[in-house]
Amino acid sequence: MPRSIPSSLLAAGRCVAAIVAASLLALPIDAADPPPPPPVDRVLPGWKLAWNDEFDGEAIDESKWGFDVGNGFYNYDAKQWIHGWGNDELQYYTRDPDNAFVKRGTLHIRAIKESHDGFGYTSARLRTRAKDGTNLFSQAYGRFEFRAKLPLGQGIWPALWLLPAGSEYGGWAASGEIDILETKGQEPKRIQGALHFGGRWPANTFTVGEHFLDSGSIADFHVYALEWNPGEMHWEVDGKVYATMNSWWSTGRADEKGGVAPQAEADLNPWPAPFDKPFQVLINLAVGGKFLGNPDATTPFPAEMEVDYVRVYERTGPQPALMPRGKGKLPFAAPAR
Repeated sequence: MPRSIPSSLLAAGRCVAAIVAASLLALPIDAADPPPPPPVDRVLPGWKLAWNDEFDGEAIDESKWGFDVGNGFYNYDAKQWIHGWGNDELQYYTRDPDNAFVKRGTLHIRAIKESHDGFGYTSARLRTRAKDGTNLFSQAYGRFEFRAKLPLGQGIWPALWLLPAGSEYGGWAASGEIDILETKGQEPKRIQGALHFGGRWPANTFTVGEHFLDSGSIADFHVYALEWNPGEMHWEVDGKVYATMNSWWSTGRADEKGGVAPQAEADLNPWPAPFDKPFQVLINLAVGGKFLGNPDATTPFPAEMEVDYVRVYERTGPQPALMPRGKGKLPFAAPAR
């Protein structure tokens, strides 16, 4: 027959249980492994894997990735230094393993609030190009796919993107830029893809497609992809197409001050320039700048992005036929038909 327990003992037991529960909550808990990605050997009808990095090793594979270092670059066309990577960014990119490393099957890029060579933040930017300019990987057309989780916070700017392996059509942005994914850390459900094209600065322009995630936020793992066909591109998240672009242009017109806007179709490079040449893959985490504003007191540091894989596919058969230029705006009046 059960015996009754004195109320004083029950109260003491509840107190002990509460203390134990609080102690357990205070213990550090290892982050759970990310959900398993789609297998690398999965069948995508019409596609075959051309290049990939699953980040399964002990370190970043330098046969696949180089590092862009510093806070800007020298523009040989303009004969001047471009600080902040042209966007007034605040970070200094390093090769330091505190800023970029592989752990538990993912690439980590970490932005740290620290002083370095006159800058207040460090981070990393990887590119499929070696320090001496050797091309490590580039491809025109195909499917470019990333699985990644991204940091939150005012002024935090992660990006997955492509730049031309060469500059056949001229300096940025005459030879193009493809942004597969950009986000602002202060907008956790908004993502965007973009194309930069036109002429050399300041005759450049861009188009943007944006999307608000149906579930979760950028801090969760999602699959971001670009399908690049002749004359048309599609942006996807988790298998859903959210943007299509099929209108752009490129010109080599320039003077001593930079790019000059074209005046007629004859001033343009042949369609679908500039997006008919091989492009290299880039992954980076920027801090601050004109695109999204600078960090503030609420921004958590270090800020860290994780990339589970990068996979680039090529078609098993012929490329689709070249699509005609769409109805986007040209920098001059179209001739009457």
